[in-house]
Amino acid sequence: MLERIFPKQVSNTYQGISIAKWVFVVMTMLTIGRSFAHIFLLDGGAQSIATIPLDAFSPDASAVIIGMFAHWGLTQLMFGLLYVIVLWRYQSLIPLMWLFILAEYSGRLLLTLYKPFETTGQAPGGIGNYIVVPLALLMLALSLMSKKNV
Repeated sequence: MLERIFPKQVSNTYQGISIAKWVFVVMTMLTIGRSFAHIFLLDGGAQSIATIPLDAFSPDASAVIIGMFAHWGLTQLMFGLLYVIVLWRYQSLIPLMWLFILAEYSGRLLLTLYKPFETTGQAPGGIGNYIVVPLALLMLALSLMSKKNV
């Protein structure tokens, strides 16, 4: 199993169950889409999407939050581009990418418990964390299974 997550030779041959690859394609598009929202929306998506009450903060504090969302968007874009490269040239790394996605979304859930922040509603990302963690775990398992054994 570790050999499938950390292959000695990286190739463009995906050996797992096909659905894990296609869900990874969708996850790649979502990652890039949300990165653009955080980078290009005037509020970085902080209020318009994440329901953080920016208008309750000082203009300087709001600007910091918006800037942090843009920086987060850049990080998401870098991950999204890495996912595109994996799909284009290094598909043997798809199980590793599912492990990264599982770690990221699990970490978000834990950080939300450890360091919650005020919102006026339920952000789609907050709901998505509860969906993506079990989905990523399932896709990781499917990406590690061999097509020959199914």
